[in-house]
Amino acid sequence: MPKIYKPGKVAVVLQGRHAGKKVVVIKQYDEGNKEHGFPYVIAAGIERYPLKVNKRMGAKKLARRSKIKPFVKVINYNHLFPTRYALELEGLKGVATNDTFKEVSQREAAKKEIKKLFEERYQSGKNRWFFTPLRVRTAECSTYLSVLNGSLPFLDLLRGRGAMLL
Repeated sequence: MPKIYKPGKVAVVLQGRHAGKKVVVIKQYDEGNKEHGFPYVIAAGIERYPLKVNKRMGAKKLARRSKIKPFVKVINYNHLFPTRYALELEGLKGVATNDTFKEVSQREAAKKEIKKLFEERYQSGKNRWFFTPLRVRTAECSTYLSVLNGSLPFLDLLRGRGAMLL
């Protein structure tokens, strides 16, 4: 089986508190270990995305709206959806390990380091797609699913009534 989750790979969380959030893989464990008997990744993601800004905003308001709240989590492979994207973050590699989750202070220190790296990346303007929330048009998702189930003709999908991820 090919190794899908490599360090730097971007994925979307499917289950739990952070469902729908984008994460970047820090370290993967394909076989699991004594604590976790399943394949998993240690991932860093964005719990609260930065808000929209424009040129008319002052420096203080711009700084406040550009803040990011990160999270670090052990996530089962089954609860992730891999994307084709990857992030080049060299500073993330040694930030979180299995030992990070044993003490709250270590986890908080890891979050601070990740927050600093993410905010630097956001301010530089690189990978803007990673810092925007995943949007799904929920009203159209049911139409898309009914087309897949065969209850609607395929032409409805071609007319633009399918689900779209932005």
